[in-house]
Amino acid sequence: MVPVKLLILGAQNTGKTALCVRFITKRFIGEYDHKKEMTYRCSRLLDQESVDLEILDMARKDSSLESSIRWADGFLLLYSITHRLSFTEVPRLKKLIEQTKQSLVVPTVLVANKADLEIGREVTTEEGQRLAKDLRCVFRELSVAEAVLAVEAAVLQLIRLVLDQQRPLPDRRSYMLSVRHALTRKLTRSKTMQW
Repeated sequence: MVPVKLLILGAQNTGKTALCVRFITKRFIGEYDHKKEMTYRCSRLLDQESVDLEILDMARKDSSLESSIRWADGFLLLYSITHRLSFTEVPRLKKLIEQTKQSLVVPTVLVANKADLEIGREVTTEEGQRLAKDLRCVFRELSVAEAVLAVEAAVLQLIRLVLDQQRPLPDRRSYMLSVRHALTRKLTRSKTMQW
């Protein structure tokens, strides 16, 4: 069982809690207590790997934000396409994540929520895609209210990014030594065959 810890960040009323509940229960509930901080836990089998998942849905308290960022392995940054201010908040959050993690390579998915509310759209899809590219993260536009499969795809994509980052890279020194030994053996054999 591989532990994966995700943190969902974004402005108020962007659908953070709805996304968590939708992912875990497959149900959509429209109203939530914005003052409650919740950790959701579940297990999933992903690409033949058992994942023990924790998702932290933070209440808006900047005092505990940095410790929550340090705790998390990956991040879902949410904004509402119907609320431009929630979109303009995202770069500040991403910068805080990078500073706190002391890394520019942090598994992150930018989620544009409320795609079902096209009439009230204030942020275009292209703006979201451009921001995701600038912030070096994956982009998903979806409706938590209407698309359970899109919600699942976004969260599973983030889990894959986290798992990819957690896998150890081959030890470069031992790899180089094994290549060197293989080349030496091949050269030795070719020299003995020529003489």
